[in-house]
Amino acid sequence: QVQLVESGGGLVQAGGSLRLSCVVSGNIFRINTMGWYRQVPGKQRDLVASITSGSSTNYADSVKGRFTIARDNDKNTVYLQMNSLKPEDTGVYYCNVQRVLTITTTTPKDYWGQGTQVTVSS
Repeated sequence: QVQLVESGGGLVQAGGSLRLSCVVSGNIFRINTMGWYRQVPGKQRDLVASITSGSSTNYADSVKGRFTIARDNDKNTVYLQMNSLKPEDTGVYYCNVQRVLTITTTTPKDYWGQGTQVTVSS
């Protein structure tokens, strides 16, 4: 069974930094795209950043130049380094992995983490 465990959220002042981590477990064979999404109450979950298995990255315009996404394929882990945080970065951050294959599955599936709260105070 595939599980995602996120960590690194918390409360930080504007201008500060946080680093989110998401570890994927469950006899993983391959993960295509790994990413982070943000959701605030009453709004949809929006992409913050993603990284493919070939290390191509994609960022929301609002975080370009401030956030960096990286992955460690040996550890099945994706990171989000968030610098120069702003109050508008506040929200629940969800880890997402796409087209995951395990050693026992032949059909790729997508999975979500449970979310971690990031609060940026002004």
